[in-house]
Amino acid sequence: MNLQDKVTVITGAASGIGKHIAQVYFDSGAKVVIADLNLEAAQATAIELDPSGERSMAVAMNVTSEEEVDSGIAAVAARFGGIDVLVSNAGIQIVAPLQDFAFADWKKMLAIHLDGAFLSTRACLKVMYAQGRGGSVIYMGSVHSKEASPLKSAYVTAKHGLIGLCKVVAKEGAAHGVRANVICPGFVRTPLVEKQIPEQAKALGMSEADVVKNVMLKETVDGEFTTVDDVAQTALFLAAFPSNALTGQSIVVSHGWFMQ
Repeated sequence: MNLQDKVTVITGAASGIGKHIAQVYFDSGAKVVIADLNLEAAQATAIELDPSGERSMAVAMNVTSEEEVDSGIAAVAARFGGIDVLVSNAGIQIVAPLQDFAFADWKKMLAIHLDGAFLSTRACLKVMYAQGRGGSVIYMGSVHSKEASPLKSAYVTAKHGLIGLCKVVAKEGAAHGVRANVICPGFVRTPLVEKQIPEQAKALGMSEADVVKNVMLKETVDGEFTTVDDVAQTALFLAAFPSNALTGQSIVVSHGWFMQ
């Protein structure tokens, strides 16, 4: 599986899972666009990947801003002559019991995960349809696209919503050779997850070790975290898949936490 000369846009790619996907895509021959809220971090990641700048590009992108998303994607298309792959990866986490969940936090979560996915997809589809060479849209879902956990009302709602959006894109995009799929990882030990451990320990009244063992990894078959490379290799497989046979699907990468 390779992405030789494919133009790939990854949101939230200056750190965590997105950054590792960018590395795997670059190593597979792709031109990689690091789209991130933090432009300085995006630029550093782009340079780290490709000091020559020939196959990398950094774009400042607040995925909740229609103007920033549209202008950023237009800049990518102008620089590289099109877009072949979008990985809608940008996301955050806020945990709290539903009765205490601030409405502002609810709206923020849905804006980043769902509005961001919609805006980046819409902008990229316009390019993909116009260029006439198809494309692949990949959403970063979660096991929480399939399951629920306490304290995560907004996150679970948003991640479920990505599956619905994916299915619509798969249906509409088929006529243009565009496929869409969702990756649903289990817990990946990124800074985002590290931050959750003490938060959940406090909210649930248990030790951090018990949160990891008895909450995060309890339902896995081996008590192991999913790795960033597990997710990145799945993203490579979906991006490089040669036909529209695999579209509208959600692939769970979770050490057996959720089995379809």
